[in-house]
Amino acid sequence: MKIGPNSTRQTSISTATPDQIVIRGMDLCEDLIGKISFTQHTWLLVTGTMPSEAQTRALDAALVAIAEHGLVPSVQAARVTYAAAPEALQGAVAAGLLGCGSVILGAAEAAGAFLQQCIDAGGDRRSAIEKVVSDLRSQKKAIPGYGHPYHKAHDPRTGRLIEVARELGIFGQHFETALLAEKVIPEITGRALVLNVSGAIPSLLLDAGYPLLGMKGVPILARTASLIAHILEERNNPIGFALTEAGSDVISYSGEVPEGFVERTGE
Repeated sequence: MKIGPNSTRQTSISTATPDQIVIRGMDLCEDLIGKISFTQHTWLLVTGTMPSEAQTRALDAALVAIAEHGLVPSVQAARVTYAAAPEALQGAVAAGLLGCGSVILGAAEAAGAFLQQCIDAGGDRRSAIEKVVSDLRSQKKAIPGYGHPYHKAHDPRTGRLIEVARELGIFGQHFETALLAEKVIPEITGRALVLNVSGAIPSLLLDAGYPLLGMKGVPILARTASLIAHILEERNNPIGFALTEAGSDVISYSGEVPEGFVERTGE
């Protein structure tokens, strides 16, 4: 029984024989291992082309910028999962990655799409931004890539990524659009929302030539390294159950109880 759309049944990423492995047309052992960085390899895998020095440094900067940010929900999910199932490191990493969504960590793709929509509209850039922002507001949707619950006045990572873009000579229309939108947004919403790291990353990478469809994978790849670090620390310095206990301490039960029930505290 045939299921799904027609396909070419081909892949252009890699192939192998017993003696040779080919990745994107290059010999893994002769051309890549020990000769390129993992960042270069990532760009090659995703785009099919070897990155320039500027493209490599841009992707490297983005990965470093988003890899770690403390005990955020994705990290807590990984540590609690590992505390409960220490025999499955991969399960703990997966648990953390499953927490990377539109609210936390996974907004880079949506932010990139927002910028691209403003650019593709053509004409006056400010007018295009005003329309897209107004449409999002009328739909009661958040503006991806703007605002941060902790870095309210300024996301320091954004400032550094702007500097990197200028240093590499790739500061272009996506970053220009992102910074213009930062000025336009409060005029429409009445609230100042800073360009956050999830908006700065696609600004940098789209200007560098990285594909929008691969944008969501950047924070996922970066956070994987961080999750592994947290899981190893969890093994040596467990706090997973302490995180669970802390949650229990600050959340009260508001449902009904049977007669005679006495809530126990301090355990």
